[in-house]
Amino acid sequence: MTDFSRTRQLFDLPDGVIYLDGNSLGPLPKAAVAAVNRLMTEEWGKDLIRAWNTRGWIAKPRTVGDRIARLIGTPPNSVVVGDTLSIKVYQALASALALRPQRRVILSDSGNFPSDLYMAEGLIALLDRGYELRTPEPEDVEAAINEDVAVVMLTEVDYRTGRIHDMGGVTAKVHAAGAVTIWDLAHSAGAMPIDLVGARADFAVGCTYKYLNGGPGAPAFIYVAEQHIAGARPALSGWLGHGAPFDFDLHYRPAETVERLRIGTPPLLSFAALEAALEVWDEVDLHDLRARSIELSELFIAEVEARCPELALASPRDPNRRGSQVSFRFPDGYAAMQALIARGVIGDFRAPDIMRFGFTPLYIGREDILAAVDILEDVMTNRLWDNATYRRRAAVT
Repeated sequence: MTDFSRTRQLFDLPDGVIYLDGNSLGPLPKAAVAAVNRLMTEEWGKDLIRAWNTRGWIAKPRTVGDRIARLIGTPPNSVVVGDTLSIKVYQALASALALRPQRRVILSDSGNFPSDLYMAEGLIALLDRGYELRTPEPEDVEAAINEDVAVVMLTEVDYRTGRIHDMGGVTAKVHAAGAVTIWDLAHSAGAMPIDLVGARADFAVGCTYKYLNGGPGAPAFIYVAEQHIAGARPALSGWLGHGAPFDFDLHYRPAETVERLRIGTPPLLSFAALEAALEVWDEVDLHDLRARSIELSELFIAEVEARCPELALASPRDPNRRGSQVSFRFPDGYAAMQALIARGVIGDFRAPDIMRFGFTPLYIGREDILAAVDILEDVMTNRLWDNATYRRRAAVT
């Protein structure tokens, strides 16, 4: 059984803050500070360029990928880390389309994170081959899967509401129609058990700065199913995705493994923080994590609905259809969230009217939930949000 009182001690959380925004940016793991300092002073500082060999820098995208693989239900050597999530989406989509060259439809949904859709639009424009992006409502995706579709690209957990797609069921329908899947795990990796191999997913991508706590700008990851690796054409044929980069061949030859999805030099300072953050997961059973997350989110919903009737639940009521976040709708949701943040309860806001709250048992407990709802009730009952200061939109909401 996971000891969440123990994992809480592994994070550096400010006094007086209840942090319910780990679904957007995870807090600082204490070990990350020492890890980054060690890389700077001991590895970079003393070994200099030799550290690519002596400290294993060159292999970090794969070795760190192996640590993530355990959390998403894939074998070693199936995940590589590096670059941003948008770039990994682009790579996965380009590779997946090449596997179905006679088809021209990319199917996603209206709940997908906009950046994923932007990358699809950009690739479609670049290829200029008549590709079409379709984005039905999330509930209508399965009905839209047909033999025109080349790729179904979905985020497993909706960033707005927390609604979960049935990865196994959707993937089975996609394969029956002869298409390929790409799953974005940005809001599920580190929040719930994932079994990509069991679901027979073709490609998956995800970020590491949310539930995996790798820090702002932490590198993303990409998974490719074993049967697709040889046919996965890297859309961005970078030096370190070459089969033998230090042969300095003038012509690109992709690596035979998932490392063909590497592009350029890995950001080693970010890797140091991420690797330290992933050590926390050595103590965590993902099924324990999921059970505690549901317990906390159910408590939150019950308390908010009893005490803040102005707020309307936007997330699925069934916890098995909801990720590790709860969203409520409120017309003045932005101002209400700013009032909460000013009082030490940190969530976030998504347009047009969604207040989001993340539940991360690694460092959040029942006492935090009850204290947060006390403050939320005060904000709503006394209209503390109705203040011009809280209505002024910041660049990041």
